[in-house]
Amino acid sequence: MHEAFAALKRHFAALHCDAEHWSLRYVRQDHQQLAVRKQIAEPPRFCRDEGAMLCARLAGVEAYAATSDLSRPGLQAALDQATALARRIAPLALLDQRPLAPSGARGEYRSPGFERPFPTLAECYQLLTAESAAVPADPRLVNWRVGLHISEVEQLYLNNAGAELSSAQRFVYPHLGVTAYDGHDSQTRHLGGAHLGQQGGAEVIERLGLVGAAPRVAEQALQLLLAPNTPTGPRDLLLLPDQMILQLHESIGHPLELDRILGDERNFAGTSFVRPEDFGHLQYGSPLLNVTFDPTLPEELASYAFDDDGRPARKEYLIRDGLLLRPLGGALSQLRSGLPGVANSRASSWNRPPIDRMANLNIEPGEHSLAQLIGGIEHGILMASNRSWSIDDARNKFQFGCEWGQLIEQGELRGVVKNPNYRGISSQFWKSLTAVGDASTREVLGTPHCGKGEPNQVVRVGHATPACVFAAVDVFGGAA
Repeated sequence: MHEAFAALKRHFAALHCDAEHWSLRYVRQDHQQLAVRKQIAEPPRFCRDEGAMLCARLAGVEAYAATSDLSRPGLQAALDQATALARRIAPLALLDQRPLAPSGARGEYRSPGFERPFPTLAECYQLLTAESAAVPADPRLVNWRVGLHISEVEQLYLNNAGAELSSAQRFVYPHLGVTAYDGHDSQTRHLGGAHLGQQGGAEVIERLGLVGAAPRVAEQALQLLLAPNTPTGPRDLLLLPDQMILQLHESIGHPLELDRILGDERNFAGTSFVRPEDFGHLQYGSPLLNVTFDPTLPEELASYAFDDDGRPARKEYLIRDGLLLRPLGGALSQLRSGLPGVANSRASSWNRPPIDRMANLNIEPGEHSLAQLIGGIEHGILMASNRSWSIDDARNKFQFGCEWGQLIEQGELRGVVKNPNYRGISSQFWKSLTAVGDASTREVLGTPHCGKGEPNQVVRVGHATPACVFAAVDVFGGAA
């Protein structure tokens, strides 16, 4: 990519524009999706997406134009289009962006081991086939699939203030799911609840536990077939990390996106129960709750050095000791609201403008091992691996279902239960947090499929969280 970057820098230097500020953001994404279903290899899927977004700021108004024509004339035409659009809408502008100084930063960011070659297509299929073959021969195991999704993304940001930022990242998503059926009921179990993903290379596959997992996941699917339905009633709830990330994502991450709080998403993705005046005052959760925006963990999906507006990214506490401190808002939303924010202005690709997005949203570890968390529960239930979710437009009232449940009585794990569900209200649920797992219970997970914005943008979001216990949660079973 160095040759492509060099050509883009030459073309950008030759562009002419009468705007006060202009920029180029180039993105190339290469995706591979590989899978083996019941020892039969599915055809590989390959995709490349490449282009550039040109932005012009004129009279305090910014406008964008995107192009897949990366020649100098193609880039110039897009910049001219963005400038003309900014000029046309300037008389109607609601916000003057001139107080926002353009970034002049220079730097680069790379995923761990990006320079090392990834295993070949044949080697990947060999690994997937071997794992598929490890599923036990049981007639009740009717379907299973093992897969890998590999994305490589290279990006270059330039502007007329001298900024030059580049990144080269690789994202690896292992997948394993097994379905059991006994003629009456079917149960599916996934490794990591289908939320496995990290930055890096082949080491991610081993680190996230794909190799050797098939027999255990298959056995758990069979156990669920034989398990009774989850009982109904209030219980203490122990959520393992692969469910905690969904809880964190939906009932803290989305409500704290500042553009949503300011009303931008109301007609599509919804609003938020959080108000601008709540920051610095609202007790969001119990004193055990500490939530950070943290782009510094190398293996996490949304780690980066600068956001897509060129702002430097650093760790910030959003919630500390349960108190709400700052939102997930980039430079533009900070200007609009007067609130502090974070460097989370992100775009899904070259043909979308950056907006406020979750990035790495983490819960900081506490002091208890998993054994201690279980031992502290007299009447409870452990749940893992999300399989369904529903939450209202204000991201407040929710209902989540999981794949796996185990009852907890007198500090000990008891039998497996199936179809476990729980419900609550975000503004109350986090106040019921009674114990937070230590670093030994923490897992670095995430999702490549967080959607928001019009037109829609689907981005990667990272979550690192320990296991957590919540008191007296409304628990119920699904259809028997």
